[in-house]
Amino acid sequence: MLQELVTFIVYNLVGEPDKLEIEAEHSSRSVRIEIRCAPEDAGRIIGRGGRIINSIRTLARAASDGRQRVEIQLID
Repeated sequence: MLQELVTFIVYNLVGEPDKLEIEAEHSSRSVRIEIRCAPEDAGRIIGRGGRIINSIRTLARAASDGRQRVEIQLID
């Protein structure tokens, strides 16, 4: 569910959605989501001062059940 939420948000931000890759690793206590995109789209995902990526992280944490730790990383 969290991976689909992050995919939906990021897909609508980037200019080249065909180069977008989002992978999730689940464990019993955490979810790690890695975002890979075209270099030109990294700034769109990060936003000014990191506002957009922090907002994505906040939304993902709010959508989780509260028992799991959610970590989202942008990999260039």
